[in-house]
Amino acid sequence: MNTTPIRHVDLQAMAKQAMLENGFEPEFPPQVQQQLGELKAHPPQVASGANIRDLRNLVWSSIDNDTSRDLDQIEVGERLPNGETKILVGIADVDTFVPKSSAIDAHAGKETTTVYTGVRNFPMLPEQLSTDASSLLEAGDKLSIVIEFVVGIDGAVHSGSVYQAIVRNKAQLTYNAVGAWLENKSAAPDKVAASTELQAQLKLQDEAAQALKNERFRHGALNIETIEVHPLILNEKIVDVVKQEKNRATELIEDFMIAANEVVARMLDSNKVSSIRRVVKTPERWPRIVELAAKLGGQLPTVPDSKALNDFLIQRKAADPDHFADLSLTVIKLMGPGEYVLERPGDPEQGHFGLAVQDYTHSTAPNRRFADLVTQRLIKAVLASQPAPYSNDELAAVALNCTLKEDAARKVEREMSKRIAAVAMSSRIGEVFDAIVTGVTPRGTFVRILKPAIEGLLAQGQQGADVGDRLRVKLIRTDVQRGYIDFARN
Repeated sequence: MNTTPIRHVDLQAMAKQAMLENGFEPEFPPQVQQQLGELKAHPPQVASGANIRDLRNLVWSSIDNDTSRDLDQIEVGERLPNGETKILVGIADVDTFVPKSSAIDAHAGKETTTVYTGVRNFPMLPEQLSTDASSLLEAGDKLSIVIEFVVGIDGAVHSGSVYQAIVRNKAQLTYNAVGAWLENKSAAPDKVAASTELQAQLKLQDEAAQALKNERFRHGALNIETIEVHPLILNEKIVDVVKQEKNRATELIEDFMIAANEVVARMLDSNKVSSIRRVVKTPERWPRIVELAAKLGGQLPTVPDSKALNDFLIQRKAADPDHFADLSLTVIKLMGPGEYVLERPGDPEQGHFGLAVQDYTHSTAPNRRFADLVTQRLIKAVLASQPAPYSNDELAAVALNCTLKEDAARKVEREMSKRIAAVAMSSRIGEVFDAIVTGVTPRGTFVRILKPAIEGLLAQGQQGADVGDRLRVKLIRTDVQRGYIDFARN
């Protein structure tokens, strides 16, 4: 295995090839371009009516990644006289631009998800829609589905409703800047600093989100921490990888989206409409989780219990923060992946074990996930008192394909993450790093260096190393084509 020079690496070509090998169609067919031309010539009109509210006067804002333009949701809050908080989540009305059974819809239904490879995004919908016409970008009048709910002082969600509205994003913000400000680590970003009204809005939303999170944790939602890295690019070259940190802004959006998805699931259920649910079933490998906890000094019941598992995870995070992400990853693998399933009226709730919720669907990212677009059509049919646009057989087929393609997308993203890390490390051969042993398997012993947070094979000096051991390791080889990074014990 030879070190691959960075200048000879075409990561975008590798990403496209990985997409093809995993069953995706990374380029849009001609029929999609034809439909886009028709949409450009005859764009949908944005106008309020008897069943569409005009909410453009509210202080809506969005929070997303620094480079994101496929904005699916915006938020605004209102303090109620009794101290509770009303939250409105506006979701992009993608269905207006992508009618069911159209060419764009057919392509999206096959792909089911936008795939983010770090060097190139492969959008589910054409970017003329997902990052423009159907995106909730700043300062544009947009059609939306608004999911409204009240957050009690104790963090409980009630009084949920769903309706259509015209909205206007007043401030397009980013996780890093807003999160640092909410945590008092930096000054407010310029748009926030310029508006006392927006400052009050974000503080109110943060307060409601923290109450939601704490209430979910009380019910057993899992406090999981995984390591995600993204490339740092300078002069069109990858020079490093940077750990993606969770913060108060990412938590704000995460908790609002969970609550909004619960409201939508309950709405569809109360109207006796079949739907696609997002579930993480009770872990079949719970005995192995119990065994793992015992080795670390914890004690879990023999019957799966998310609250007990979360209490154990919180204890381990305090005791060993450096290794908590590795423990989290192990628990995630033992729990098994999430999946999409058909749920018919009257079917028993399967729930989402990791989130500790029983009513859960995906509805908040229709520009990026096909399941959410399907759910949006179900919502609009209920609001219009029309028959459901999908049969149970159609929904079951969509759910299965979404699960399969989500698994394939994770594989593509994982392959590219390894290659990006290999590129970033190729210029650092011979350097020594602090590391933790993350796995001892028949395939080899694996370590994660602490900075940057990259995993590789301990190719030399692995004898006697065990999970959790802290070592000093030297980088000895990289292979970008295979995504391999090899270390030697120093």
